[in-house]
Amino acid sequence: MDKISILCIAIAAACVTGSILFVIFQNRKQRQITERLRRMLEAAQAGRFSESGFDESVCSALESEMADYLNASEKSMKAAAAEKEKIKTLIADISHQTKTPIANLLLYTQLLAERETDPDTEESLTAIQKQAEKLNFLIGSLIKMSRLETGIITLYPREQDIREMLSETIASYREKAERKGLELKDLSEPVRVCFDRKWTAEAIGNILDNAVKYTDRGSITVRTKQYELFTAVEVEDTGRGLGEEEIPLVFQRFRRGEETQDQDGVGIGLYLAREILAGEGGYIRISSEKGRGSVFSVFLPNKTPL
Repeated sequence: MDKISILCIAIAAACVTGSILFVIFQNRKQRQITERLRRMLEAAQAGRFSESGFDESVCSALESEMADYLNASEKSMKAAAAEKEKIKTLIADISHQTKTPIANLLLYTQLLAERETDPDTEESLTAIQKQAEKLNFLIGSLIKMSRLETGIITLYPREQDIREMLSETIASYREKAERKGLELKDLSEPVRVCFDRKWTAEAIGNILDNAVKYTDRGSITVRTKQYELFTAVEVEDTGRGLGEEEIPLVFQRFRRGEETQDQDGVGIGLYLAREILAGEGGYIRISSEKGRGSVFSVFLPNKTPL
């Protein structure tokens, strides 16, 4: 073998060796970059990402861009948290500052109503008391709505029997129904469902309140139906019912039909109910016909979502 052939073989061997070393080096570099990116994401998820923890002189362009993105995300999260805290403080202030004046207004109205007054004064006192109660309800509802929308209220759904909660909620509306001559039937059965007891009771209560409010005669029936994945709590009334064009609008905030303007309320009860149920993995449906009543079906998951 002549010298030229030996030289060619040596050059080829050197090229192959160099290529292998280059591939090994690139693979090692890629693994290091991937590992650093993984640590960045872990730090960001844990809320402890710090831009100063990465040296751009040893980072690839991708790592630098990722660091910039995560740093901006971290700042946005902190700004959102600060804004949420401000809203929380504002809501607390509104709740605190309005509670005492409204309570005093109701108290003094009741004290004046206990005295002997002429019919005109008595009528005025009744109107003042009614408006004060409406204002108190409105502020309370707005505070609940704001807390839900800003995530201040946290729902804690867990698997538990729903019948006791339903029985207690139904009992709290029985007197109001009886004053209107309505029969309030509890046909619920023991069923284990995943729900937040306090806030689901609030949602069911809002639906019951609507049923009692807009039913002039007949009955309101609450029953449970269990399916494979969900359990339905049905609230059926014999009230005014809804037209097909009204059904998609009933969950809008402050939405009230023309025929219900004479009734108490501000039009956010069903909106709150829907938001609460959505927050715990449930949903609500309506089946209704004008003049023939409505069925509000609340669907709650049987198991805790994975």
